[in-house]
Amino acid sequence: MNTLLSAGTVRLHADGRITALGTGAQFRAAGVLAKQHRLRRVSEHLHARTDHYTRLADSTLDGKHAVLTEEIRRVAARRSHLNDALARAAARWAVDQAVAAGATVIYLEDLRSLEARGMGRTTNTRLAQTVRGQIAEWMRHLAAETGIAVVTVPARNTSRHCPHCLTPLRHRKAPDRPTTRGWKWALCPGCGWQGDRDQGACRRIAARGLAHQTKTTTDRTSGQVVIRTVVDRLEATAVITAAPKTSRADRSKTGPTRPRTHRPAPRRRGVPSPARPPGRAGKRPEGHAPTDRPRLPRAAHRHQSVTTISAPTNRRHRPRGAALGAGFHLHAHASPARWTVPIPDPTVRMGSLG
Repeated sequence: MNTLLSAGTVRLHADGRITALGTGAQFRAAGVLAKQHRLRRVSEHLHARTDHYTRLADSTLDGKHAVLTEEIRRVAARRSHLNDALARAAARWAVDQAVAAGATVIYLEDLRSLEARGMGRTTNTRLAQTVRGQIAEWMRHLAAETGIAVVTVPARNTSRHCPHCLTPLRHRKAPDRPTTRGWKWALCPGCGWQGDRDQGACRRIAARGLAHQTKTTTDRTSGQVVIRTVVDRLEATAVITAAPKTSRADRSKTGPTRPRTHRPAPRRRGVPSPARPPGRAGKRPEGHAPTDRPRLPRAAHRHQSVTTISAPTNRRHRPRGAALGAGFHLHAHASPARWTVPIPDPTVRMGSLG
């Protein structure tokens, strides 16, 4: 349940074609689920200690047992609040995606087929039921405020068949996550489509909902709009057609060319600045530099800095080598290296022993 929701946008044309808009998006909740996992571990540890105190049947441990019971209640409240926040955030994200795309219907997968794993049988069931039910309820509530309908679609074989040709997919590990467990990447041997398994499934759900619009009914008990059955004749038409590529051969102008500049516009006044009031009172108008501040001393010579305190050089004569920097002169020669001077031989002037 790291990727909690996968969303995609499709469009139904007048001739019956269904095309996809964009590549889709995903709502990931790894951080929230990690915190939920830590709280579950804490809750299990507290329950184990409470059961141990109960088995001891010691009256002196009643105080500790009461403290642990209160702590268990607080952890359960935190987990419930975290589930509520996660469901609201996921539903708000889905509705915002639909509003941004200009959609009129949100086709939601039957979330009863989504199972949580890796946290124990009991915890998986409770977490899946809680999060799935709250996401669906909040999504219907938020979508009703914007005038968007929410229809539940059966999820049978949505991640098994290709969204473009309904060919059974081959699942592999994701190329960008080769060390991650699972088979998140789907390959179609028929048309050559490949992509994330969840993205292919969301396209299949949207195409199935658009193809089965005549089979939409309202549940009498819950009042939800659902599609209960899948018809093979309609399922054959629930395919995503590739959008035609726009040709860039015709580059004729269709209107006047607007000048574009990457330079930010300066902040200028639309009217003349007001005159400065006399005296030190008042606020200086925008765009005028302050005139009452002491300026830094200007250097007397261009070879002097602001902090130079020596007298300026006013002589006209200037060595030609001064441009090379301080200490250089055209007529100055570097001293030879030490190894270029011949070392005198002390045995040259010694006389013969005989």
